[in-house]
Amino acid sequence: MRKTKIICTIGPASESEERLRELMLAGMNVARFNFSHGSHEEHKAKFDRVIKVSSELKLPVATLLDTKGPEIRLKDIEGGKTELVSGQKFILTTEEILGNNEKVTITYKGLKDDINVGTTILIDDGLIEMVVDEINETDIICSVVNGGPISNHKGVNIPGAALSMPYISDVDRSDIMFGCDMDFDFLAASFVRCKEDILEVRKIIEEHGSHMKIIAKIENMQG
Repeated sequence: MRKTKIICTIGPASESEERLRELMLAGMNVARFNFSHGSHEEHKAKFDRVIKVSSELKLPVATLLDTKGPEIRLKDIEGGKTELVSGQKFILTTEEILGNNEKVTITYKGLKDDINVGTTILIDDGLIEMVVDEINETDIICSVVNGGPISNHKGVNIPGAALSMPYISDVDRSDIMFGCDMDFDFLAASFVRCKEDILEVRKIIEEHGSHMKIIAKIENMQG
């Protein structure tokens, strides 16, 4: 038996019955559902198709729910995107504004309390790097070290910072309960920081009578 498993994300390019059939015949072992995007109704439709095709082919395929996790993202930017230049000032704010190439709103209002002057902040998987110069009640004022394009909802990472945001949001809790109801096989817990995060997830799963196995995703220095 092959011990290495092939996990495929089920999205717009792979959710049709025809493509699912091709993936399963090519060796897909696990169908991954990314809950950072899409509604429960959309995920249910894809889940049902996976089960249907798997049953027709008589090929066992496990299902995996990948949570959004306690991520920090940029909010909307005018025109959907903008360009940052190395050396410029750029502000991350908790004020609700339409962003531009000088300032953008972030989703985590408590970030200013978890970082210090000199902290490095990365955007879009590290493509954009900036350093914190000043912090006030609403703004984190930074100098851009590595510039480039940014767009709506790009991820924000702070290497080495111990973030105090709750691990399970209301959205994640709802998604986990949905996964229990749908009888997913695995739950990939995103941005796990410590054992307490896993215990919190396990408690929800057990309270809903599910036997989903938990996969801890270590995605930052804190984890």
